[in-house]
Amino acid sequence: MTLVCRFAPSPNGYLHLGHALSAIEGFETAHRHGGRFLVRIEDIDTARSRDAYVAAIFEDLAWLGLTWETPVMRQSEHFGRYCELASRLKAMGVLYPCFATRAEISAAAADNPAERDPDGAPLYSGLYKYLTASEIARRCECGENYALRIDMEKALEVMRHKLNGEPLTFVEVNPSGEPEIIACRPEIWGDAIIVRKDTPTSYHLAVVADDALQGITLVTRGRDLFQATGLQRLLQVLLELPVPKYVHHRLLMGEDGRKLAKSAGDTSLRELRANGVTAMDIKKALQLV
Repeated sequence: MTLVCRFAPSPNGYLHLGHALSAIEGFETAHRHGGRFLVRIEDIDTARSRDAYVAAIFEDLAWLGLTWETPVMRQSEHFGRYCELASRLKAMGVLYPCFATRAEISAAAADNPAERDPDGAPLYSGLYKYLTASEIARRCECGENYALRIDMEKALEVMRHKLNGEPLTFVEVNPSGEPEIIACRPEIWGDAIIVRKDTPTSYHLAVVADDALQGITLVTRGRDLFQATGLQRLLQVLLELPVPKYVHHRLLMGEDGRKLAKSAGDTSLRELRANGVTAMDIKKALQLV
């Protein structure tokens, strides 16, 4: 089987060193094994995505010496597919509408502040989970917007049936190249949002749909997404999608000990290049040469 890797940035800011590490890891892994390397633009957040950032992504990757297949997939062109997959989940009875606002969720979480998902967000307490069909219809007629959440208990029941009672796992390829079987615990996410109020998908649904569509066989991404793999594996089982292997590489941390992030204004590759830093300097800094 041909190895297929991908780098999937969001065009809501300029790439930084952490992105460079992830992109180079995927590119070099693919080429080391005679495989394919794809770039995917994860622009489901249309309000924050900018074409200027898309152009900058391509410019930065080319400066790093990377090449990729074209045309490049953009998530915003595949909303119909995400809606189709969400409809399949609804037909299974594992999604339900959630009308709760962020303020309501935060207020409900105040009684149990320790109950958080792996991203640090409050676990959903079940507001609006048990509305009657007539109440749901009334709210929709009034124009109330809603997200679709996964009913984790029901989803796990369906998963166990599909797996014939076998545990949910994924294959993690360790730094030495050896595969390790990792047990998943999607329940730590609670009733996670699968379709957002403002977008006909979520990151978790879109990424499993896209990896399947593009035939990705090895997902290379940061360690911060390790726990997300459990929820994504659950969706893969429910939707009967192919399962890639995974590499969750080390994270780059700032001097203050936090992960590098666009939102925090960490130095971009664009700025480094303008200051005379070379692509080889970047690879040396990342300990890749």
